Amino acid sequence: MDPSEEMLAVARSAAGKGVGLKLGRAEELPFKDAWFERVVMRLVVHLVDRALALPELARVLVPGGRVTIATFTEGHFEWYWLTSVFPEVGEIDRKRFPPPEALEAELLDAGLTSARTTTLRQRRSIPRADALERIRGRYISTLRLLDEDAYAAGVARAERELPEEIESVLEWAVVSADAPD
Repeated sequence: MDPSEEMLAVARSAAGKGVGLKLGRAEELPFKDAWFERVVMRLVVHLVDRALALPELARVLVPGGRVTIATFTEGHFEWYWLTSVFPEVGEIDRKRFPPPEALEAELLDAGLTSARTTTLRQRRSIPRADALERIRGRYISTLRLLDEDAYAAGVARAERELPEEIESVLEWAVVSADAPD
């Protein structure tokens, strides 16, 4: 599900025929009560109004169902490779991404139970050319929040300073909670 027809079109081209896609917003899910056994949000929770969206997730779960939210830990923004060339990205995202403890509390407030967090580290290697292409395409929403001067300065730093192969670590907070039985 996505609130953007454009993003759904991209998903349709990659997902295959067996995947159902729907236009909608997390704050007002277009599904019946108790419709899903599982709900997954990956790198989305910082983009929604959690006070409205999390109760909606609880509403559409069957009794005993589970919601899992994959987001980044607070520490992730301290050392992620992109912040070395765009320091503003770390500053912006530390304010945008909720800490796992806050998400756990919000899930409990939304009527879910047994909120818990697991931290995972994912190591990746990114060729310099791919990184530059991603940056130039503003591959993450935060790059679209930068003013043009900050963006241009970061692109110039990246072109000057990024190594041929970028070793990268993503630090994930995977926050889960269950619908009451």
